[in-house]
Amino acid sequence: MKIEIDLHKNLNENASIYFQKSKKNKKKLEGLKKAVKETEKRLSKMKENQTTEKKEVLIKKRKKQWFEKFHWFYTSDNLLAIAGKDTKSNEEVIKKYMDKTDLYFHAEIHGSPHCLLKAINNSSPETSMKETAEFVACFSKAWKTGISSVDVYSVLPEQVSKKAVSGESMKTGSFMIYGERNWFKKTPLNFAIGIKKEKENFIVISGPFESVKKHSEILFKIRQGKDSKGVIGKKLKKLFEEKLNTIIDLDELISMLPSGESEIVV
Repeated sequence: MKIEIDLHKNLNENASIYFQKSKKNKKKLEGLKKAVKETEKRLSKMKENQTTEKKEVLIKKRKKQWFEKFHWFYTSDNLLAIAGKDTKSNEEVIKKYMDKTDLYFHAEIHGSPHCLLKAINNSSPETSMKETAEFVACFSKAWKTGISSVDVYSVLPEQVSKKAVSGESMKTGSFMIYGERNWFKKTPLNFAIGIKKEKENFIVISGPFESVKKHSEILFKIRQGKDSKGVIGKKLKKLFEEKLNTIIDLDELISMLPSGESEIVV
C-alpha cells in the first residue's frame, strides 16, 4: 500500500487528511452493505412470489361431486357415507338420497346428523359399519360438548319415517325410528383429516382414522382440544402446504372438521 505525503504540510495535517478519507470510505462501505441487504431482501421476496405463482398454476378448479355438500367419507371398504350438516341438509339426505339398499345411522344424542351408508342390499362389512358409527359420533354434538364416546345405532331405510306416533307432523330435519336397532355402544370419537391426490388435484378428506389413512397421501389425527375450527384449519393448511408444496383451500379444510374445539395430534 502506497501513502502519498504532502511535503508542504506537517505530519499531523497529513494524518488528518487520511483520517478524513478513511471516514468517507467507511460511510461508503456501510452504504454498500445496506444496499446489498436490501437487494437480498428484494431477491428473496421475488423468489417467494415466483414460488407462490408456481403453486397457484398447479391448482385447477375441480368440479365437486354431489355428495361434497354434505359431511362425507369413504370407508376402508370404499363405501360412501354421507351425513347432513344442518336441519335442512339432514332432511335432504333422507328424502332425496336414501335408497332402499342403504343403511341409516344416528347417534343417541340431541344434535346428531342423519347419516347414510351407501351399502349393497342393506349389507356392509363390519369395518365399514364401525367406521360409519365413528363418523356419526364425531359429527354429533358429542364433539362440541367434550364427550369422548357416544352410543350410535343403525337401522334399515324402511324404519325411518316422517310419521310421528301421535300423527303430528315432524319438524324439518326430524324423523321417527321404528323397530329394532343395531347398536354400537360407547363409540369413540376417532377422527383424522388428510389429503388425497386425484389426478392433478389435492382433495381434503376426513373421517375415522383408519379410513383416512387408507385413502390419503398425508394425514393428521384430530382430537377434542382447545383450538377453534378456524385456528385448526390454519395450522393444518400450513402443515399440508409445507409437506406437499401446493396450495390447500382453507375453507375446504374447515368444512371437513367437526363442530367444536380441537387439537392436532403430532
